[in-house]
Amino acid sequence: MRNIGISAHIDSGKTTLTERILYYTNKIHAIHEVRGKDGVGATMDSMELEKERGITISSASTNVEWKKHSINIIDTPGHVDFTVEVERSLRVLDGAILVLCSVGGVQSQSITVDRQMTRYKVPRLAFVNKCDRMGADPEKVTNQLRDKLNHNAVMMQIPIGLEADHEGVIDLIRMKAYYFDGDEGNHVREEDIPAGYLDKTLEKRDILLDNVSMFSDELMEAYLEDNVNQDLVYDAVRKGTLSLELTPVFLGSAFKNKGVQPLLDAIVRYLPSPDEVENTAFDLDKDEAQVVLKTEPDLPLVLLAFKLDDTRFGQLTYVRIYQGRLKKGDEITNMRTGKKVRVGRLIRMQASEMEDIVSADPGDIVAMFGIDCASGDTFTSGRINYSMASMYVASPVISLSLKPVDNKSAENMAKALNRFCKEDPTFQTYVDPETNDTIIRGMGELHLDVYVERMKREYNVAAETGAPQVAYRESISVPSSFDYIHKKQTGGAGQYARIGGKIEPFHEGDFEFIDEIKGGAIPTEYIPSCKKGFEVCLDKGSLIGFPIVGVKVTINDGNYHPVDSSDMAFKTAAIAAFRQVYNKCRPIILEPIMRVSVESPSEFQGAVLATINQRRGIVHSATEDRTFIVIDAEVPLKEMFGYSTVLRSATQGKAEFTMEFSRYAKVPESISEALKKEYAENQKKS
Repeated sequence: MRNIGISAHIDSGKTTLTERILYYTNKIHAIHEVRGKDGVGATMDSMELEKERGITISSASTNVEWKKHSINIIDTPGHVDFTVEVERSLRVLDGAILVLCSVGGVQSQSITVDRQMTRYKVPRLAFVNKCDRMGADPEKVTNQLRDKLNHNAVMMQIPIGLEADHEGVIDLIRMKAYYFDGDEGNHVREEDIPAGYLDKTLEKRDILLDNVSMFSDELMEAYLEDNVNQDLVYDAVRKGTLSLELTPVFLGSAFKNKGVQPLLDAIVRYLPSPDEVENTAFDLDKDEAQVVLKTEPDLPLVLLAFKLDDTRFGQLTYVRIYQGRLKKGDEITNMRTGKKVRVGRLIRMQASEMEDIVSADPGDIVAMFGIDCASGDTFTSGRINYSMASMYVASPVISLSLKPVDNKSAENMAKALNRFCKEDPTFQTYVDPETNDTIIRGMGELHLDVYVERMKREYNVAAETGAPQVAYRESISVPSSFDYIHKKQTGGAGQYARIGGKIEPFHEGDFEFIDEIKGGAIPTEYIPSCKKGFEVCLDKGSLIGFPIVGVKVTINDGNYHPVDSSDMAFKTAAIAAFRQVYNKCRPIILEPIMRVSVESPSEFQGAVLATINQRRGIVHSATEDRTFIVIDAEVPLKEMFGYSTVLRSATQGKAEFTMEFSRYAKVPESISEALKKEYAENQKKS
């Protein structure tokens, strides 16, 4: 069995590649294109919005069989706004294919996806796609893998012709040429290497063997004796790939049906099966000690819910089984809530199609119906008390206000928001206590735009949207000390608490609390209340009403009364102390800075740089590659609203850009004053 994901930059051909894999493994009997004229759309893009826009919004799972190996495949979105879909998929996968465009090479989102794969220690193969396009250069892309991503990238194949002349590939291990005949490339023809390619093939094979022999002493010996056995090379490549020290590079053109079958062979040959990957859980009975899970069906069950989907039959929960066997009718326990649930229906997904199954074994990726849970919940058989680490979830950076136009829409909007928040941890919602508006928060304009559109289509919600709002933060710039006494006497037991210490900027995180109380000046049981008081203040700053970050609070002095002191008194004292000292710390406003990458024809370089400079952007690099230029810059999120329209008109619609959150930085003084003034006026109105 193999569990793999297909990830890449936007428009590198992930969904097209998945479509070809489904066709060659006889899962589908006709190929449909992502932007096809037949109006059907790719099999894995089942949502109407995906078909219309020609992008993947939600990751889709399918299962295929290739040469007696079961392969679970998850096709993930390329757009950075839907990055949680990639995170949740990589969390449960054992291997991945990093798809790269042979013209664009390693692009901004390729770097993000690669970082996500590294975070979860996922072994990967690289597939250089679109070798039939003008300007295709797989060698350049392989060098970029080494230079930009620090991969030990080694070409396993070389192309037979490029651009319009791309005919097939030469396998450097088997020393054979492969051509893909038939209308859909379903007939693979093996031939001897064409005479004109022999010298280059031998040269590239030497580079391959030189790199791969580092992973096998036996191969090294055979290489030196010029007696190389292809099985030795396969074993060495597999060893290097599984240790994340080698990235085998394969070539082809998914759209032109070339190179997909050798890639399927490579998935089976080089990527790990579930029992070759070490997965761990935390034993809650033993102070969260780490335990290694074993892919054995007879052991107690452990599975992780990694994706939720709302269907007409109810909630569909995608799960990965790590240990034990899951059977229809089993009673399983949600480790977060402690609730026991019965598995009524077990499904194997084929994109949007469902296949009922009776049981699933360790390593399987399946789905269950009617299980109420959240994304990232661990389920067990109830005999063990294990919990698994969930995935990394980035914080939303942009928000939008929503106002339903009537009561019917308000009801439907509540249902839609409830579902979307459950499905997507990067999508959040709350009600603004001052304006009473519903606020939705997400990773970018496209992210929120897609959810608003889905509300209209799937829930008939008629809603007015406000201007997008940036997720600002407040912080402090200088340290200051405090000494505050909270006294209240109202007959009977009063309230008394004294608290002293200092507040200073903290650059390593959002908040740190340090207890330096000596000699029992404040009893130990009241210290958590002090901390809680300071944490309450961080929820909303006084400058513009946004959360406060980057604060270190140290308490080193205080006093208490044996009768009048209480948890509430010390919490109140901490709140008052913070509010009293906050303005002395010269508070500042921070804004999210986005990492922006613009790809444009070189002729528009000046126009693109002008659009970035007008938006307070800082250009870090501009890399020209033949007729294209890639500009990497950092731009405040506030300035990026509507940028896609401006960029299109500046480049005749020929440029595209991606952006992702980079860091928070201080807002310029003029903007800071305007934000404070706007906040003060809103406060007066409310």
